Amino acid sequence: MPFSELNESQQNQLLSLARQSIGNGLGLQPGFKVNLDDYVEALQIPAACFVTLTINGQLRGCIGTLEARDPLVEAVAYYAHSAAFSDTRFSPLSEADLDTVQIEISLLSPMEKLDVDSEHDLLQQLRPHVDGLWIEEGTHRATFLPQVWEKLPEPKQFLEQLKLKAGWSSDYWSENIQCYIYTVIMFEEK
Repeated sequence: MPFSELNESQQNQLLSLARQSIGNGLGLQPGFKVNLDDYVEALQIPAACFVTLTINGQLRGCIGTLEARDPLVEAVAYYAHSAAFSDTRFSPLSEADLDTVQIEISLLSPMEKLDVDSEHDLLQQLRPHVDGLWIEEGTHRATFLPQVWEKLPEPKQFLEQLKLKAGWSSDYWSENIQCYIYTVIMFEEK
């Protein structure tokens, strides 16, 4: 089943699961464990996903995977916990944060390699507000989910900030940079 076919109830199950996983990390959900048998088959399919946490519209944590390795419910629980407690850009979430944190889940399509021969070529191929972008060369790598276009709507600015995130200068370019795009199905708590 394509993830675009997840119904609202299934999306809400995943959001609830993410919140339970965070609660478990805070010691509020003792005995919490993901049991695959508790979920329909569509939620057991291996999936690439990211869990993003915000408080008052400000990023508070975002961790995920670009590869579909684990069953979706296990991945959501794991990355929700990681976004809350292991995103090194932020201090771990506190119990006081739990009431105000907003959870967003992004389910990723398989990545598609772009054949680019220059930065200009990459900028021409990017679809603003549609594509997530993964760039890598050697030990430098980074990704922006498509939602980042909301804050960085210009392709050049989007790419410059992504290069900074990867540890390069904003004007860095090399013929060895590998570029991949993907799309997402995103849903969040109401």
